[in-house]
Amino acid sequence: MHHNGNDMVMKQSLGARPIAYPMPVFVIGTYDHAGKPNAMVAAWGGICSSDPPGIAVSVHPSRYTYRNLMEKREFTISIPSVEYMAEADYFGIASGEDNDKFAATGLTPVRSTLVDAPFVREFSVVLECRVINRVDIGEHVQFIGEILDVKVDGSVIGSDGKPDLSTIRPLGFDMVRSEYFAMGSVVGKAFSAGRKFIR
Repeated sequence: MHHNGNDMVMKQSLGARPIAYPMPVFVIGTYDHAGKPNAMVAAWGGICSSDPPGIAVSVHPSRYTYRNLMEKREFTISIPSVEYMAEADYFGIASGEDNDKFAATGLTPVRSTLVDAPFVREFSVVLECRVINRVDIGEHVQFIGEILDVKVDGSVIGSDGKPDLSTIRPLGFDMVRSEYFAMGSVVGKAFSAGRKFIR
């Protein structure tokens, strides 16, 4: 099979780096041993199981959140909208060890009813999770959480009774450029658009 010699010219190697598109902006909520609420940002994460419903987030052992996760084994994920970009960024750059991130940003920690962890009231989508597995990968440790419930503000529920991405307006993260972006508009229907290739 003959390959066009331009293939290598078209694509440039960036090396072995943790890059993917899109990356999420997940705010992990935990309590420490004294019951102080903390929140950190994880872009290393995503849904990993349908039954049980599961989500995985990777946390560096140096993080305050790591100790909280090891101790409590429960957490929340709050998903910020673009209007809370600055607050979410602060959650990513400050350490909960010497900062009360909620007080600093004026956001509200709310105790989850299902798990021993706080979520961010102002963020419209919240997942309440219990750690069911832990995987040592290298520099990061992946915590796999069973999603016990997903709570969504009524303001982002569409007329069809489902959460509406265009109202949720979740943040995306560009690892290479260190930039946040807004998730784009709907471009088509899943499990349908590809049917044109079914013969």
